[in-house]
This record gives sequence, C-alpha cells and structure tokens, in this order.
Amino acid sequence: QWDQALRLLLEMASANVDLNTITYNTAVSACEKGGQWATALRLLVEMASARVELDTITYNAAVSACEKGGQWAKALKLLVEIASARVE
Repeated sequence: QWDQALRLLLEMASANVDLNTITYNTAVSACEKGGQWATALRLLVEMASARVELDTITYNAAVSACEKGGQWAKALKLLVEIASARVE
C-alpha cells in the first residue's frame, strides 16, 4: 500500500494541493510499513526541500523504516539529526 500512498501524494501535488506534515507523514509511515526505507528517506529530503516541518512522527516512521531494513547507520544518523533539530 506504500505505492498507493506515494501515488496519492503525487496526485495531490499535481492538483496543487498544499502538501503538509500530515500528508507527508502518511506517506512516510506507509513506506515504513512496506519496508521501503530508501523511499521514506527520500520523502524526508523532499519535505526539507519544500520547507515542510519534520516532526516526531516523521522521524519515528523514518527511523523505524531504517531499522526494519537493517539500515542501522542511517537510523542512528536520523537520531542525531532529531537531537540537533530539537524536534518535539
């Protein structure tokens, strides 16, 4: 279902719907559940580029996606980023 979430995100952007933290979090969480850690991380980069706030839910889903994918170094990097960004 992660691919459906990404498709919906793209459709929303094409329809000029403002994508926000909630819409991105839904897609990142779907990627986490689908084992798509690389796509989840790509969405974080996209969020930052679009100046969409990354919150605790965003990072939690991304860290979990990395953990499930055995990407421990990437998960630790995100945890350091969380601490330096003072995410609440």
